[in-house]
Amino acid sequence: MKKVLLLSTVHPARDPRIIYKVAPVLAGKYRVTCALPGAPEPFGPLIQVQSLPVHKYLFSRILVTFPAVLRMYWRLRPHTVHIFVPELIPLAMLFRWLGSTIVYEVQENYFKKFAIKKFNRAWIYRRAFRYFDQAARSRFHLIFTDDAYLEAYQNLTYTPAIVHNYPALPQIDQWKNGSVPGSFPQFVYAGVISMERSLDVLIRALEKIKMHYPDFTMHFFGPLRVNESVVRQLPGYEAVCNNLLFYGFTDQQVWMKVAAQAVAGIALLKPVADYPESYTTKMFEYMAMGIPVVTSDFPLYRNVVERSECGFCIFPYDADALAEKLLELIRDPEKRALMGRNGRKAVEENYNWKAEQQTLLSFYEHLD
Repeated sequence: MKKVLLLSTVHPARDPRIIYKVAPVLAGKYRVTCALPGAPEPFGPLIQVQSLPVHKYLFSRILVTFPAVLRMYWRLRPHTVHIFVPELIPLAMLFRWLGSTIVYEVQENYFKKFAIKKFNRAWIYRRAFRYFDQAARSRFHLIFTDDAYLEAYQNLTYTPAIVHNYPALPQIDQWKNGSVPGSFPQFVYAGVISMERSLDVLIRALEKIKMHYPDFTMHFFGPLRVNESVVRQLPGYEAVCNNLLFYGFTDQQVWMKVAAQAVAGIALLKPVADYPESYTTKMFEYMAMGIPVVTSDFPLYRNVVERSECGFCIFPYDADALAEKLLELIRDPEKRALMGRNGRKAVEENYNWKAEQQTLLSFYEHLD
């Protein structure tokens, strides 16, 4: 069996796409090794795990993590190296020279994302990204997680594949089973927590919710990309701070058990960077769990949520509209249940990992 190395120096050790989707699919036909920062014990008999050093800043990763990657590569000598972040392109070019086939997975439009990055955004990094990203187009096999990236990536040497990050239903069903609804309203937010993802709007909306339902709980699962002192100063925060639970990054199989009890899942993004043109994965995950979605009124999102009648699309700066929709879902359990069923049906029919994994396998079968 050919060896495949799934490699990231940035993604969390339990990144759901890498760990729960890509790796298990490939492990049926290849000898798969996952190398991720701080990776824990093995999570399956067919998949090896290599732990890489954990560093927040790119400069530290270049000095410490990159040498560790080189040593690991030399031990493994994989046939295919699948990288998930652009900072690894220079190393991947070396691996290609040493004989490996390189798969470069594009999960974000970095040309637009640099504008909202809080760190690792120095001009030298931007310049290096543009150079190496162009080099990757002519040397690597590319996978895109969204159709919109085809507009930014043209004139490629090899035919790319689009492998959407849709939910894997068997896993989600296994994780959410046994969840018991609480006696008071609960909401869930999963993903990076930032102002660009409407944290300020959500806090103001929750302040309005508290006037009617003082015992609600808002669960936040994901890294906080806002200084805590800034969060404490947000309008409405003092009124609702005791209703907020921040867990940090949490394994998908853990947070979904909590989310299954929620009145709604919130995925509200402002129209910045590449957000309006690329799907938020959490929207589909909420749908798969059978809970209503409240998300942004981008045309791309409306085409999913409103067509499926599984939630609401609102202006992402409108706290009043967000509060109104959440109150509606609390007060109308029949509507809430219907939206949940509609969302689940849409995922089963159109937005699930089953079809995507076939695309991934076919892509790998045609590699050099």
